[in-house]
Amino acid sequence: MPRKRSTRLPAKTEGAKPRRRWSQRVTESSDALDLEAGVFTLDDPREIALSLKRSAESSSRRKASAFQAAMSMLTFYINRAGRRLSSVQRARLEAAKDELRLLYGRALFGRTPLGRMRPNHQDSGKSSGEGR
Repeated sequence: MPRKRSTRLPAKTEGAKPRRRWSQRVTESSDALDLEAGVFTLDDPREIALSLKRSAESSSRRKASAFQAAMSMLTFYINRAGRRLSSVQRARLEAAKDELRLLYGRALFGRTPLGRMRPNHQDSGKSSGEGR
């Protein structure tokens, strides 16, 4: 039976050129947006959303709407950061998505701005057997 190939990368050798990841290159020099420095490390989700909105609306190179460009860049950053993103920072960036939706007047899909589910108003004031 043939041996399974290892998926590990070879060890770095001294003098080898450091590899740059394509995702880093996209984040730094995206053709869609010119991001403000440190935008994803801001503490306030609203400030992150406002910065992305400014970048998206001032960009003349984007192909999609300003909302789509801003949301795509934020989602791209969250996905590429993966497990390296702390739970606090991930929650902050997810809240920034909701702030972006609010800034552009988009629906929150059944959630309040910070990701909490909205209460179900169908059951209010009725007992379980009535109205069926």
